[in-house]
Amino acid sequence: MATELRLPTHTIVRPDKDTFLDEDNPFEAMMLRFDQAAELLDLEPGLYRVLRNPEKQIIVSIPVMMDNGEVEVFTGYRVLYNTSRGPAKGGIRFDLQVTLEEVKALAAWMTWKCAVVNIPFGGSKGGVVCDPHTMSASELERLTRRYTAGIINVLGPDSDVPAPDVNTNERVMAWIMDTYSMHVGHTTTAVVTGKPVEMGGSLGRREATGRGCMIVVKEALAHLGMPVKGTTVAVQGFGNVGSVAAQLLHAEGCKVVAIGDRSVSYYDPNGIDVNAAIAYVSKRRHLDGYGKGEVISGADLLTLDVDVLVPAALENVITTKNAGDIRARIICEGANGPTSAAADSILEENGVFVVPDILANAGGVTVSYFEWVQDRGGYFWTEQLVNDRLRDIMVHSFQAVLSLSKQHKVNMRTAAYMLAISRVATVHRLRGVYA
Repeated sequence: MATELRLPTHTIVRPDKDTFLDEDNPFEAMMLRFDQAAELLDLEPGLYRVLRNPEKQIIVSIPVMMDNGEVEVFTGYRVLYNTSRGPAKGGIRFDLQVTLEEVKALAAWMTWKCAVVNIPFGGSKGGVVCDPHTMSASELERLTRRYTAGIINVLGPDSDVPAPDVNTNERVMAWIMDTYSMHVGHTTTAVVTGKPVEMGGSLGRREATGRGCMIVVKEALAHLGMPVKGTTVAVQGFGNVGSVAAQLLHAEGCKVVAIGDRSVSYYDPNGIDVNAAIAYVSKRRHLDGYGKGEVISGADLLTLDVDVLVPAALENVITTKNAGDIRARIICEGANGPTSAAADSILEENGVFVVPDILANAGGVTVSYFEWVQDRGGYFWTEQLVNDRLRDIMVHSFQAVLSLSKQHKVNMRTAAYMLAISRVATVHRLRGVYA
């Protein structure tokens, strides 16, 4: 089904594209893509300015009593980028590299991601600057609860709904839900998603992002006339997203020839035993020592001669420095922002078909939406129903973006941004400006 956009005619002054110099700044990268799509949509000047700025940016200091009796103070962020289409939705990450610019970019990406798959959420993101690998469970719990208390005024099922992200998980979500519930005086399961199933989590949520990647890879292969069986795949990042994507693509008949995480990368042209690697990581928490395959560098994994590359780790792993060396026919962006904006044109010129992050990894937020719906209704679905509904949304969204790409003769990323921004802009026009 063709996706038609009605394009208004306006003239506005936008930042000079030549001022984009910092390839490593994720917010600038997101904004450059936003500007490209906004120019094609020809947004009204006022609406352009509204969509270019986050609604709320929160910075909190988080004092935590450490196990040794000392008090450490951490910095936490929460950014609500846009809530015009519904409650803000976005994960919380614990990492030493967290910055406000990164959190703003991720919150914006969540806004566009939710709009691409047409679920009634806006976008948000949060993060705490810390090294969770050096902290005990009790220290992490105290950190999580104090951070939650610091941002509690924006949290709620109707306002802002967190989820797991880098270095956070079901247990962290349980602590957030409990802290919020204690403050409001009653159990509120819908305040977070990605919770344990026993306390209102959804079946299929843990696998959802990786499953969504598998679905759009199959759609991309079909579009390019490539068979699924025997398709070679390299997966960079072997956490929840990468490992599940690898496992499901293997189950569909693809040959996963390379996997890697921050500790090590392995290559085997005959195919990696994905299930054995997952079993190893479940015990060791990393791939180092797995030993089955040729050890290669993480940089070499990205430039292997494969059909499909799935970057499923952190931002900016594909830049102008290595984009020209990418030999994959398809890139499925399992991570948020794995490709710098400056690298997009290089990949396009080389004929690489990129399924952009705001579409490729939207399976997670889609099933988070399902979880939120189930919590609010108090009625829970079977895993098969969750997976079937996820597939329907991912396939429809891929085809809508592909149709727009053909209609406007732009790449998939630009088409995805156009579709997302147009949906958010439409709601802003309908709602007007409160004054």
